[in-house]
Amino acid sequence: MEPEPEPFRRLDPTVTSDSRLVLLSTSHRVAAGLLCAAAWDALRTGDVVGGTEQQPLRGVLDELGIAVDTLAGPPPVLAAELLDRAAAADRPVVWLVADDGDPALISALAPALAQRASLGPPPEVEVLPGSYDVPGSRLLDLVTVMDRLRSPGGCPWDAEQTHRSLAPYLLEEAHETLEAIETDDHDALREELGDLLLQVVFHARLGEEDVDRPWSVDDVAAGIVTKLVNRHPHVFGDVDAPDAAYVADNWERIKATEKGRMSILDGIPAGLPALAWAAKVVGRADRSGMTIDLVDVELPDTTTAEELGGLLMGLAAAARRLGLDPETALREAARGVAGQVRGQETP
Repeated sequence: MEPEPEPFRRLDPTVTSDSRLVLLSTSHRVAAGLLCAAAWDALRTGDVVGGTEQQPLRGVLDELGIAVDTLAGPPPVLAAELLDRAAAADRPVVWLVADDGDPALISALAPALAQRASLGPPPEVEVLPGSYDVPGSRLLDLVTVMDRLRSPGGCPWDAEQTHRSLAPYLLEEAHETLEAIETDDHDALREELGDLLLQVVFHARLGEEDVDRPWSVDDVAAGIVTKLVNRHPHVFGDVDAPDAAYVADNWERIKATEKGRMSILDGIPAGLPALAWAAKVVGRADRSGMTIDLVDVELPDTTTAEELGGLLMGLAAAARRLGLDPETALREAARGVAGQVRGQETP
C-alpha cells in the first residue's frame, strides 16, 4: 500500500500550478517588503488573498499595484473557500499568513483537504516563509510594548515615571542580576537580565520624550556600538593584542582619550560601595605603575575567595566591637590613596 501524500509540501514558487494554495508567512519584525525572491515570485504570479486589512505587507503590495482580496469567516469555512479558489484558479492562490501564524486556519486545512480528496485530487498546499526574524529582533517587540505603555491610553503608572523615580528599580534589578550570577541560577539570570533590559528601554523611552535634547534607544545602541568598535582596535583594526592584559590596559587608554580625562581616577563612580571603590583606586594605580603607601597585608598565594571573604567578615566584626563603621573607615582610607595618586599626577 502506497503511503498517503503529505498535505503540506514545499514547492518551487516559480512553477505555475493550476491547483495550488501558497501559505506565505512573513515576520512583522522585519520591514514589510524585505521578502525572499521566491515570495515575490509567488505574489507577482498568484491570486493574493488576506484575512485582515492591517496585514503589514498590504501597504507595500498596494504601492506595487498588487491587489489583495479580503476573506473572513470561521477557520473551517475559510479553509474550504481557499481550497475551492485554488482548485478553480489557473494560477496559485497566495494566502497572507497573519502575524500569529494562523494556527486555527492551518489546523482546519488538513480535514478540509481530506474532504476535498473525496471529490478528486485536492490542491497542493505550500508553506512559503517569505522572511525570517533576524537575531535580536525580539528587542523590537520590547520597544513596541514600551511605546504602548507610555502612549496615551497606556499604563497610568508607567506614564508617571521619570529617570529619577526609576533609579531605585535600576539598582534593585542590577543586584538581583548579580545574585542570579553568584548562585549560578541560569533561569533566574535570563529573567533578571530581561528586567534589567526593561530598565534600559524604559530610560531610553523617557529620553526620546525629552523636549530639549531627545535621544532614543537607537542612539543608545549606536553609542555602545561605536564605543565597542573604537575600543577593540585589535578586532576591528590592525592592532596586535598579545594577551588579555594588554586589551584591558589599551581599553583604559582609549577611554581616557575619548573622555578627555586628566586623571587615571576620573570616571570611578563616587557612589560605589567603599570596598568596590577602594579596589578600583588601587587597581588603576597599580596598572599605572604608581607607588602608593598601603598597610602591608601579606596573604598566601593560595588564598581562596572563601578565605578572603572570611577575613573581611572578621574585620567587619572587629570594627563593630570597636564601635567603628567599616564602610566609613575604608572610604576615608581610599580617599587618602586617591589623594596620593592625584599628587603623583600633578606636574
